[in-house]
Amino acid sequence: MAVQCKIDLEWQRGLKPILKWAGGKRWLVPHIRPIWMRFQDRRLVEPFCGGLAITLALAPSRAWANDINPHLINFYNQVKQGLVVTIPMENDRELYYSHRARFNALIKNGGQDTTEAAQLFYYLNRTGYNGLCRFNKSGQFNVPFGRYKTINYARDFAEYEGAFSQWEFTCMDFEALNLSDDDFVYADPPYDVEFTKYAKDDFRWEDQVRLAEWLAQHKGPVVLSNQATERIVELYRRLGFDLHFLKGPRMISCDGDRTPALEVLATRNI
Repeated sequence: MAVQCKIDLEWQRGLKPILKWAGGKRWLVPHIRPIWMRFQDRRLVEPFCGGLAITLALAPSRAWANDINPHLINFYNQVKQGLVVTIPMENDRELYYSHRARFNALIKNGGQDTTEAAQLFYYLNRTGYNGLCRFNKSGQFNVPFGRYKTINYARDFAEYEGAFSQWEFTCMDFEALNLSDDDFVYADPPYDVEFTKYAKDDFRWEDQVRLAEWLAQHKGPVVLSNQATERIVELYRRLGFDLHFLKGPRMISCDGDRTPALEVLATRNI
């Protein structure tokens, strides 16, 4: 018990995610860390990096963090280059919608890869409703103002800049990633649930199947997390993954339900 407590404290002292992220997987770190420790000399690849909770906690010397959301990747690349936030930041409804309109104007006019866009993305993420990152069919950010009493904003991210120095951030479909045979892959795709509007395009069931088959072809260690729906369990079991079931917290629920949701960790080549 004392050894387990020490391990838990060690990962909690690591860098925490910069962004609020719906469905963040920090709670999974104690389950994934013992697996990672056997392969910690490898490059860690996250095809759906999101809030980076797992990669930041595992602290690999080399990482490839990819995501289909270009605004998220622009933010991480700007942090890697020494981002300093200079725009006004307050927990204020009027300012929020003003900044949201400016962010969407940048998207519309091709300015989404700028330092200004990264600053606005950070502010909107910290201030918007429940850490959601949601876009409409036109690619416009449409998350409403949040309900936080107080918000702690950062102006610089120097400690993350150092951690990111040997990490690569890219924005592409997961199948376009040119993996090395010995890469350690941790995949946390959008859940197999109705809400999939994370980028302007949906992540559909055929994408879940495409991902599972792509992961099954990788020669190195693979860890996959997803909600344990009947068809996800059947899919990964059919492809020869080892399945481990965990009760995970429901971080967002429209009806206030916080009943633990069953999560599956599917592993291969471990």
